[in-house]
Amino acid sequence: MILRDRLQAAMKDAMRAKEAERLSTLRLINAAIKDRDIAQRGEGGEGLVSEAEITAILSKMVKQRQESARVYEEGGRLELAEKELNEIKVIEEYLPRQLAAEEVDAAIAAAIAEAGASSIRDMGKVMAVLKGKYTGQMEFGTVGPRVKEQLS
Repeated sequence: MILRDRLQAAMKDAMRAKEAERLSTLRLINAAIKDRDIAQRGEGGEGLVSEAEITAILSKMVKQRQESARVYEEGGRLELAEKELNEIKVIEEYLPRQLAAEEVDAAIAAAIAEAGASSIRDMGKVMAVLKGKYTGQMEFGTVGPRVKEQLS
């Protein structure tokens, strides 16, 4: 089942089960995907975003909520921080499994070989290969230094 259909089915199940918090989060996810669909149509696209783009949207939503939870905790608003953390749990159900450190290193080595990279100048090519194959499975902010390390 494709991710878009899984999200729709989960939303219906949450409605039937009267799970208000889960339903709210699933509606936010669907709204973000619809917004991207509409934006893509305006750019001359076919109208529906791909699975990879949906995964990227979900990853971005998780990062936003992590930052919000951190700010709420610093401000002493623990009930709001808890709400954000609960939303993260729901969103992460639809993200692919995060790769372990060894798997990330192996993926970087494979991407370097695939891109034919030999120096730091080829880092963009390597990152493009990784983003194409592993969106949502690794944190690209932490992968960059590891790619540099393997290229030097």
